[in-house]
Amino acid sequence: MVAVLIALIFVGTFVFLYQKSQPKAVVYSELAPTVGDIEKTTVITGKIEPRNEVSVKPQISGIITEILKEAGDYVQQGEVIAKVKVIPDMGQLSAAESRVRLAEINLQQAETDFKREEKLFEQRLVSAEEFDRTQQTLRQAREEMVASQDALQVVRDGVSRSNASASSTLIRSTISGVILDIPVKVGNSVILSNTFNDGTTIASVANMNDLIFRGNIDETEVGQLTAGMPMKIIVGALQNLRFDAQLEYISPKATENNGANQFEIKAAVRVAEGDKLRSGYSANAEIALATARQVLTIPESAIEFVGDSTFVYLVRRSGQQLSYERRSVVTGLSDGVNIEIKKGLKRTDRVRGPQVVAEGKED
Repeated sequence: MVAVLIALIFVGTFVFLYQKSQPKAVVYSELAPTVGDIEKTTVITGKIEPRNEVSVKPQISGIITEILKEAGDYVQQGEVIAKVKVIPDMGQLSAAESRVRLAEINLQQAETDFKREEKLFEQRLVSAEEFDRTQQTLRQAREEMVASQDALQVVRDGVSRSNASASSTLIRSTISGVILDIPVKVGNSVILSNTFNDGTTIASVANMNDLIFRGNIDETEVGQLTAGMPMKIIVGALQNLRFDAQLEYISPKATENNGANQFEIKAAVRVAEGDKLRSGYSANAEIALATARQVLTIPESAIEFVGDSTFVYLVRRSGQQLSYERRSVVTGLSDGVNIEIKKGLKRTDRVRGPQVVAEGKED
């Protein structure tokens, strides 16, 4: 009895191993050509940024005493962002003080000369023309005195009595927009822009209703772009929110990036009211490089590529017999999933698709 049991186990194991060693039947899926649209698209990585971002800089050197705004605030053109206390340049201060002293001397002399000429004119000892010249000199001396005092106040305090409303100690926004950044703090020293440096940036301001997408495209695809082409901008940080855009600029010069030549592009982003886009968001731009409308298509996986030629296998049935006929076709545009068939295939044909490994025999 034990021997019979052992024999049955042995035979069963042999049969199981034999069946496992047999090749599995291979069947193919069948595909039907369809009529539809094919778009060849490319994805360009880049970021969202304002078209114009302005750096607000001081007109004088000094120390920040007060900051009235913060990043994210909306400001109107001319609105005060910060205040600066002037730290006068000693050379300029000395020159301004000297100018005031000289103006005082000239004014005293002009007043003395005028009084003398006035008495002589009353006695008809000098001509009216000579008296007018003396009077003109006095007026000029008085004007120079006021101008020198204003200049001293500007050097020392950053503001004078005559231009208090346009004080350079008040740092004003030069455009209307949103403050993107205020890189300074109260107590920081700031310098004005001159020949030797760019000056200290008090704030960056931009119009966030006029945004652009900036990215780079490979040289193999840039030749298919033209200004005015529509684009779709996808911002991943906003749950893949999509925005319409229009291509505005294609750089005429390539830049090398990781060994590849790429061209910079810019596209105007259409932002609806209420959309909260921020400067610097990473984004992807989808742009259709070519389009074929209402053409015969099949999945590209059904195509056999041999050199420059393309083939499909037509499904032929005769009773229970299944066979495949290899046929040359002319292909067109591909989107990476489906491909256009220009010649060699009809809508009613059935095409062999990818292999499907099935347990059992071939149909």
